[in-house]
Amino acid sequence: MYGPKDHGWIEVVVGPMYSGKSEELIRRTKRAKIARQKVQVFKPEIDNRFSKNDVVSHSGDKTCAIAVKSSKELFESVHKDTDVIGVDEVQFFDEGIVEVIIKLADSNKRVICAGLDMDFKGEPFGPISKILAVAEFVDKIGAICMVCGNPATRTQRLINGRPARYSDPIVLIGATESYEARCRKCHIIPREEE
Repeated sequence: MYGPKDHGWIEVVVGPMYSGKSEELIRRTKRAKIARQKVQVFKPEIDNRFSKNDVVSHSGDKTCAIAVKSSKELFESVHKDTDVIGVDEVQFFDEGIVEVIIKLADSNKRVICAGLDMDFKGEPFGPISKILAVAEFVDKIGAICMVCGNPATRTQRLINGRPARYSDPIVLIGATESYEARCRKCHIIPREEE
């Protein structure tokens, strides 16, 4: 990814689970480090699935990250001489992340965000739609539907092997759940009457 030479910008990588979003964030930040740019990578403290202090892809790639509680903490943790800021699982941040990302880009930083564009219901996830609107570069990457093998753009949440209901919370901490990449046709969200 090559961008403007005289100002900052925002790049966003979105898609469903298992599409390679974190892997792409890691790849881009590694390339920036090879180019001798100063890189800082952040992730929400809530995401401690694979590691507390790393962004880890499902394929096992990883990069060191700073876990933060809020967009304010992220902003306060950025060093003045940082060239590139990576933000993984951006959908889990508070709405203030949009303003933070804009401020960072306005201060000549390259900001790379990765996250889910839709929640398990197939609706925009947290601040992601606003981030997509202000970004200069957007890559929506897909996965493969785990049911039929077609291109997958959605994330199916399964609780005890059954599709999560529409009324279930967006974020479940410590629940017995799993996720699958699904195409539009195979994505199932039962309503309460079903």
